[in-house]
Amino acid sequence: MKKITDLQGAFELHKGVQMPYFGLGVYQSEDGSEVINAVKAALNHGYRHIDTAAIYENEEGVGTGIRESNVDRSDVFLTSKVWNTDQGYDTTLKAFDASLERLGTDYLDLYLVHWPKGEISKETWRALEKLYKEKRVRAIGVSNFLQHHLEDLLTSAEVVPMVNQMEFHPYLVQQDLIDFCNSKGIQYEAWSPLMQGNIFDLGIMKDLASKYDRTIAQIVLRWDLQKGVVTIPKSSKKERIIANSDLFDFELSEEDVELLDGLEKGKRFGPDPDNFAF
Repeated sequence: MKKITDLQGAFELHKGVQMPYFGLGVYQSEDGSEVINAVKAALNHGYRHIDTAAIYENEEGVGTGIRESNVDRSDVFLTSKVWNTDQGYDTTLKAFDASLERLGTDYLDLYLVHWPKGEISKETWRALEKLYKEKRVRAIGVSNFLQHHLEDLLTSAEVVPMVNQMEFHPYLVQQDLIDFCNSKGIQYEAWSPLMQGNIFDLGIMKDLASKYDRTIAQIVLRWDLQKGVVTIPKSSKKERIIANSDLFDFELSEEDVELLDGLEKGKRFGPDPDNFAF
């Protein structure tokens, strides 16, 4: 198990960059005061990892939230993603510049290909490699890439993706994919760790929350970390942002980690990467 210490702890990517293993996702947070206040609340509480994307249409607010927080930009691990309509070599480079402008920063800590899109994703990846070599981004990776997508990308990649951000929760563990990523040094990262809210309906989660005297969210987020998976639960509410991060004074037993692993159903609450309408 990777070492878990505190809210500002990190996992090391295969090129040496330290990636905080817990962060704030801002999907569906409205640009303006909502996302600004969420980012400020997270950073001022101790978060050091913020995850956004061009398609979220809130990069400007994320940048404002970082600047208005009590935390220096250099201490924040900031992620964004290139959207499908911008994939391709030149269009990806332009999209990256546009994201930087909206965020009000001159570099990213992590830039991801948001979804696999066949052969054009290889050109997108070539653009990310250029940005990485030019040190305009500290780490590059992918999102929603299944094993066959990764294998195809690796046939031409000069730089192995450092991260693969996937839908990940007890109903969609995909241990074989995690194992494949681990074998290539690709850090696994979770989106939708709370199953779009459906996690709260599971009796087994209620039982574990009672057993550990924790919230259901805290149980599943701690499971993520003990699995060695970076996690970025989304919330715009300060109280929930703070509560979600209260994970570092308890540990799930190996038996309970395996219990949650055993809930695997191959069930998605988001799109299927093989059948996603671009």
